[in-house]
Amino acid sequence: MEPVEIEPDVYEIARTGEMRVPARVYGSESLVEAMRTADDQTLAQIQDVATLPGIQQFAVVLPDGHRGYGFPVGSVAAVDADDGVISPGGVGFDINCGVRLLRTGLSFHEVAGRESMLADRLFQTIPTGFGAGSYLDTDIADVRGILETGVEWLLNEGHARKADLEHCEENGRHPGDPNAVPTEALKRGVDQVGSLGSGNHFLEVQRVSEVYDSAAAAAFGIDLDEIVVMIHAGSRGLGHQTCSHYIDEFERAYPDLAESLPNEQLVYAPVSDRLAGEYRSAMNAAANFAWGNRQAMTQAVREVFSDLFEDADVQLVYDLGHNIATEEHHAVGDDEQTLLVHRKGASRAFPAGHPDVPDAYADVGQPVFVPGDMGSRSYVLAGGSRSLERSFGSAPHGAGRAKSRTKASREYAAGELQQALRARGIFVRAQSGETLTEESPGAYKNVDEVVHVCHELGLGTKVAQTTPLANIKG
Repeated sequence: MEPVEIEPDVYEIARTGEMRVPARVYGSESLVEAMRTADDQTLAQIQDVATLPGIQQFAVVLPDGHRGYGFPVGSVAAVDADDGVISPGGVGFDINCGVRLLRTGLSFHEVAGRESMLADRLFQTIPTGFGAGSYLDTDIADVRGILETGVEWLLNEGHARKADLEHCEENGRHPGDPNAVPTEALKRGVDQVGSLGSGNHFLEVQRVSEVYDSAAAAAFGIDLDEIVVMIHAGSRGLGHQTCSHYIDEFERAYPDLAESLPNEQLVYAPVSDRLAGEYRSAMNAAANFAWGNRQAMTQAVREVFSDLFEDADVQLVYDLGHNIATEEHHAVGDDEQTLLVHRKGASRAFPAGHPDVPDAYADVGQPVFVPGDMGSRSYVLAGGSRSLERSFGSAPHGAGRAKSRTKASREYAAGELQQALRARGIFVRAQSGETLTEESPGAYKNVDEVVHVCHELGLGTKVAQTTPLANIKG
């Protein structure tokens, strides 16, 4: 079925075949056209998502949506929390991959001329890439503690401040059970607490280059020309192993279902089943690990900035995940229902006044971060006034890929890319040339266009724009 534009930048695919609800697609004409291509398959995938038992209202594709495994990246599916299902593919392999923003208290003129040294120090301090080790020296018992209590474990061990918990989604802790995490996954986590994975993960030093909403920016504590640090990372190998394990378990437990699905990674289990409960406990534990990982890297950033800049004061603005399934209350028609909201490559974006928005941001809405590519702008948003009705309180998690990693690797050369970025005042450090080419700016959609749609539709309101100075890749 072709999507039909029902209002500006809002497209709908009517129910057909086994779809239980329509599919709603948010995007400009050019963004939606890209989703139609044979290589992308986003629109076909979201129609598959719309067949999930218990799904409510509509399946959602956000403006950054692109092809994923089973579910599109940049999609939202809300199912009945009692009679619906849970799908590991609707969460993703990198459980609770997310973004946090740190403010430093430094202005651009205090850092100007030292960007290259700052990039070097961050790259030397924070392990990056596969098998690089971790910032914190942890053992199995430590990892189990993080799986159970998230950022709270790091606070108790002296690796966090109380304010870090208060400025973290869910206070940096889901009700996770370490015993539900596969043993091999747990072992992989021992050497990954405070490390930056490969692929699209990054740590970027940025300059606040424009402020659109001065009241919200003041509430977030960021100023024009301030230096901020954005961290995009997740649960590393521990999360990937956990997701893979449970996809396999679901396929073994429900062989007829798995065989009938258009994509095996759509496999699901009724939320009332034992296996669904085990997966949720493991998913929550892996989410805690992701928060712990980003928190440990925050401590590394604090170490570097305090060594290099006497007046630095690195504080957490907010931390939010974009690969998770959480139980939430939402209006569906005239009723309020308890839903299990799958967000895959989608950030929570609750508006002002929502009870789950931290007190410090209650009047302006939850902070939302939309990274661009390493050669362009990123954005700070506040949860939009229409996000609840349009997307179950969700917003894009980034620019979204326009080209596959394989295609990008063929089209770009690492040396030329690094030189081009350096000429623009952007210092990039990476473990491999392959990472640079896969993550080339040309591999991503136009983040300005993605954010414009988001802003116009009320998913998220523009607060500030940032530009890159130094980027650390795995």
